[in-house]
Amino acid sequence: MKQERTFPSFIVTKKQEGKIKNGHPWVYEDEIMKAPDEIDNGALADVFGVKQNYLGTGFYSAASKIRIRLLGSNANEKYDDAFFQRKVKYALDYRMTVMPDDFDACRLIHGEADGLPGLTVDRYHDLLVAQVESYGTEQHKAVIYQALLDQLSAMGETIHGIYERNEGDLRKKEGLPQYQGWYGEDHPASCITEITENGIKYEVDVENGQKTGFFLDQKYNRLAAARIAKGRTVLDCCTHTGSFALNAAKAGAKHVTAMDISDAALAIAKQNAEKNGLSIELKQGDVFEVLAQLRNEHAFFDFVILDPPAFTKSRKTFHNARKGYLEINTEAMQLLPRGGYLATASCSHFMPKEEFEKMLLEAAKAAGVQIRLIERRGAAMDHPVMPAIPETEYLKFYLLQIL
Repeated sequence: MKQERTFPSFIVTKKQEGKIKNGHPWVYEDEIMKAPDEIDNGALADVFGVKQNYLGTGFYSAASKIRIRLLGSNANEKYDDAFFQRKVKYALDYRMTVMPDDFDACRLIHGEADGLPGLTVDRYHDLLVAQVESYGTEQHKAVIYQALLDQLSAMGETIHGIYERNEGDLRKKEGLPQYQGWYGEDHPASCITEITENGIKYEVDVENGQKTGFFLDQKYNRLAAARIAKGRTVLDCCTHTGSFALNAAKAGAKHVTAMDISDAALAIAKQNAEKNGLSIELKQGDVFEVLAQLRNEHAFFDFVILDPPAFTKSRKTFHNARKGYLEINTEAMQLLPRGGYLATASCSHFMPKEEFEKMLLEAAKAAGVQIRLIERRGAAMDHPVMPAIPETEYLKFYLLQIL
């Protein structure tokens, strides 16, 4: 028997009903046909179709164009503290199943893909870093955080603090304050910890590092690139703190040049190399300018890695971003000799993989080469993809050979 519905209710269009039934959890403002006269921001709300059929329950946001982020479609679910505790357990169990050897440094909660909208939680050894980008999730984060600490402790995992990186623009769109800092009173004095990934040690600064402190999603793509690097002369573009470069050096590359526009990032890359007893050459510069310069100088590299930051974070800037991807990939293909290798990536979900692959073909034509696909990859398994939610499939990574 279904329980009586007590949450405020919304009626959505037939079009939106179809999207929900297909598994997408977002209800946009312009797809709502009828809304309650009063509802608190962040409150739980029921969603119904035009025939009054129950579709699901989620968080209401008064400020965002995404008015409701669905949590589930079980009419008997209470959506109480026990519900969020179960979601946390499912998320942790999944990571322990698919990547038990890398549980010490991984993404523990990946938003909608784990049924916790707008929430990201990354683990860096003894620290958790959280980002909350949903007004409703913000109201329940205390329960979620405590569930994480309790369940990790029960698994024998020690966590010394939770650091919040809530400075993102999406919080502003949700009507939430932007800030960063420790959550609660129980935390260490330092924001710096150390992780080991693929046998390489990294210092992670959760306060000042990019995103939540480190790019965990490329974990296994670095290994895939490392398999090709042995004996090769490698150029790692947009190296940030040196992760691809260090994986290549560890794998036995003949020489590795790590390039980035940020002096601060290169300083950390140097520290990471020294920490691991690995040798890499550091080069500061803009990726567009450096690639053109190296090509004009006829510099020799037989493996180039392109891992740029997201060139587009909205549909409005897609075309300019595509030009950027086309330019650096063309330059890299022109720099490489026949038989050389290219690893290239995009971390923007606004650049679909179909468009990225079309761009790669255009780059090959412009460079006067052919490309052979070795491997097509995505984010590591701790960043799971929901096929019904295209937004969860954001990272594209390609290993190519130049022919």
